[in-house]
Amino acid sequence: MKALEGVKVLDFTHVQSGPTCTQLLAWFGADVIKVERPGVGDATRKQLVDVPGADSLYFTMLNHNKRSIELNSKNETGKAVLTRMIEECDIMVENFAPGALDRMGFSWERIQEINPKMILASIKGFGPGKYEDCKVYENVAQCAGGSASTTGFRDGPPMVTGAQIGDSGTGLHLCLGIVTALYQREKSGRGQKVSAAMQDGVLNLTRVKLRDQQRLAAGPLNEYSQFGEGVPFGEATPRAGNDSGGGQPGRILKCKGWETDPDAYTYFITQAAVWKNVCDVIGKPEWKEAPGYATPPERLDKLNEIFEAAEEWTKTKTKFEVMDICNPLNIPVGPILSTKELMEDEGLRATGTIVDVEHPVRGTYVTVGCPIKLSDSPVDVERSPLLGEHTIEVLRDVLGYDGDALAEVIASGAVGEPNKAAAE
Repeated sequence: MKALEGVKVLDFTHVQSGPTCTQLLAWFGADVIKVERPGVGDATRKQLVDVPGADSLYFTMLNHNKRSIELNSKNETGKAVLTRMIEECDIMVENFAPGALDRMGFSWERIQEINPKMILASIKGFGPGKYEDCKVYENVAQCAGGSASTTGFRDGPPMVTGAQIGDSGTGLHLCLGIVTALYQREKSGRGQKVSAAMQDGVLNLTRVKLRDQQRLAAGPLNEYSQFGEGVPFGEATPRAGNDSGGGQPGRILKCKGWETDPDAYTYFITQAAVWKNVCDVIGKPEWKEAPGYATPPERLDKLNEIFEAAEEWTKTKTKFEVMDICNPLNIPVGPILSTKELMEDEGLRATGTIVDVEHPVRGTYVTVGCPIKLSDSPVDVERSPLLGEHTIEVLRDVLGYDGDALAEVIASGAVGEPNKAAAE
């Protein structure tokens, strides 16, 4: 039995933030019914297409384990179908522009009238305020949420990260809100609104930089490398390059082959508890007890010198040899793994974090499986649905439409024609 088995989700999401959330719900066993515009579908189906005639990887990797129904919600018959779906489902998830549901005639008040137990979950770019009507994409969220201003090197511009903390990060936050609302509904019997703003999600993930912002009032941030370089701090948390930003100094260092391999690097942490081991490994045994080096506070103004010495050693080893040498000595290190290396990683494949999926049009592709493991709710990653693949199935099995009613709905133009590829 899956954790969310029996839970029905009306999925009105598109692109990345919302689909990330509903894919997690589907992986945990919910019946996620993705509602798409007839003949068009989610915009990402045709974005960054690599196989002509097939849904893009952008779409397939965000919509596993779901069913797809084509529905024209502006059509009167379509509105009636949507009303029935609201009656039958437990959760409705949307990431439309602000006010879109109201314009469709399905405000929160109307949804409550139809189904008082419905949980309406929404993702928006910003919360209430002067920016609430602004359109937001991944990098906009990273910039507005504090991530970009604190990422990169001090002498360079703000930087966004390749991790989709704005879109997928907010989808993860919303998923937690939904399951929390489901749990509360078990006791209250009532549905509720759940919302997650992308700016808020990024800000939550950037909280340690807000920690440092407040610490600035007490003086320099000693663990930042600019402290040892004698560079004054400004009024805001600075960009810190690859400094760890925590109590254990760390940096990305070059490894053997770095001249030709852009990923021949390791992250190396000079953890206080194993400082003597660090000194032995990097060939500086005299630093173990030397004045100015023996204790963590003494070393803070010498981080550049320490990591330059460490890098001279790491450049003689591959990133994996660094792991093999340092791990038995409890020195925290980590190889910079490329996307290619991750796709081929045996450990990630063994746990189902990286999986191969068969698709009837595009063939086999690699995707990320469920990152959260439940011992009693294992996840099988099923391919994403073709556009409208389950329209008839949902109308018949979920809404109870018989043959005549099905024919009437199809004739009205409220739903797309049954998917030929799916039928075949």
